Amino acid sequence: MHYKLGLIGKKLSHSFSKRYFEEKFQKYQISNYSYNLWELESLNNIREFILQQKNVLGFNVTIPYKLEILNYVDEISDEVKYIGACNCVSINNSKWTAYNTDWWGFLKMIENKLQVSTDFAIILGTGGAAKAVKHALDKLQIKSIFVSRHPKNDDNVITYSQLHSQFFQQNVLLINTTPLGMYPDILSMPPIDLNLLNKNTFVIDLIYNPEKTLLLQEAEKKGCKILNGIEMLHLQAEKSWEIWQNSIK
Repeated sequence: MHYKLGLIGKKLSHSFSKRYFEEKFQKYQISNYSYNLWELESLNNIREFILQQKNVLGFNVTIPYKLEILNYVDEISDEVKYIGACNCVSINNSKWTAYNTDWWGFLKMIENKLQVSTDFAIILGTGGAAKAVKHALDKLQIKSIFVSRHPKNDDNVITYSQLHSQFFQQNVLLINTTPLGMYPDILSMPPIDLNLLNKNTFVIDLIYNPEKTLLLQEAEKKGCKILNGIEMLHLQAEKSWEIWQNSIK
């Protein structure tokens, strides 16, 4: 049987997923799978759409549907219950199960790159990716706070104007989970005061296109250690592949 996999989102021209899986299939001579890009204006008819594609084993989910997709699945994994966002759906006998492999990808990407004394993280954004990052940080026992453009009635969320130098006096992780700076909008960046950054700040941008966002370029000038999200993409993709394979065993 020929199995179909894919990625669901609104705009997918930025995505590396299709190329990643096609190269994987070629490398390991996997001929009975294909990976598709499915750009959808809404999820209203998502169940019918996937059924029409025939033999879909599962799919990844990206912006802006990581939360909304939960309205259309039959079962939710423990990680998704905790995070509240899904980036991977497995389909087994018409039953849709929601998973999150973003948190796993982020955890595995950073666990060996952290300074021993890293004990605080600042997460830019409050969406699905931000929640996955927080779950990974919780596993590593690193305290974290979210930063949002808009005030929220939540003690764990501050605004950009509330970010001050006190946050940056220790070895701190600064993680951008927003799409600001992603191709083609490469001249934008989160509205953070760059003077706050210093050599004790490890700046991670989950964006991988471009390879070095404006935020990472500016952080590098301040002597920060920097990292983009390409390794996280590969790790979460492999975890998704593992989930899809398990669904046919």
